Amino acid sequence: MAVEQSALYSPYGAYELKARYQRNFMFGTLITGGFVALVLLVFLVVGLLTQEEIVEGPVHIIKTVAELGPPPTIAKKPPQVKVNQPNVAAPKVGIPKPVADDEVLDDDVTLATREELAEIVAPDIAQAAGQDDIVVDIADDDYLPALTDFVAVEVPADLVYRHEPTYPRLAEQAGITGEVAVKVLVDKNGNARDAVVFKSSGNGLLDEAAVEAAKQCRFKPAIQNGRPVAMWVAFTYEFIL
Repeated sequence: MAVEQSALYSPYGAYELKARYQRNFMFGTLITGGFVALVLLVFLVVGLLTQEEIVEGPVHIIKTVAELGPPPTIAKKPPQVKVNQPNVAAPKVGIPKPVADDEVLDDDVTLATREELAEIVAPDIAQAAGQDDIVVDIADDDYLPALTDFVAVEVPADLVYRHEPTYPRLAEQAGITGEVAVKVLVDKNGNARDAVVFKSSGNGLLDEAAVEAAKQCRFKPAIQNGRPVAMWVAFTYEFIL
């Protein structure tokens, strides 16, 4: 019985190529793989030689969005202009110079104490007999602070007589209530020079009644350095039916 010949060893066609193609294919695969491995090895060696040393610092773990901080600004900052510092000479220590005898301060000069100066500068403040008001002898054209001026005082003005406002008839009939905060300008005599609405009640009738009542109040003036001074005082009126 005839043995069938394999197509690999068939006498037809390129017999030598068919007999060697497996070996040639294996050699080609090995050469290609070796070349690829060599290229990868070269890149790895170059990367190891050129990489910078990484210094590891403490690791901060962000747990909330608030720890991220504000985003960087996108506004362009103006260029910094270099300003040359002026050449200023250092101060020199003064040297005492001799003076004539008539220019020398006398040794027997007596300097006034703080109490003596206060008695000279301070006005005469006397307590009126049988009254709580303070009588001050000061000219009427003295300085009065504006509403926004800050006045430093040691003893603030004190309300002596509080004049209650008259409830407006129309507001009372309409059942309108509210609270009005007023500021009163208290002069050096304790009189109310002016009054304004500091916080409105929302109703003009109540605000007007509070201002008119505040102008009739009496105060003890504020004291600064032993002298009375003018200042603004704030208080409230409450309108309740």
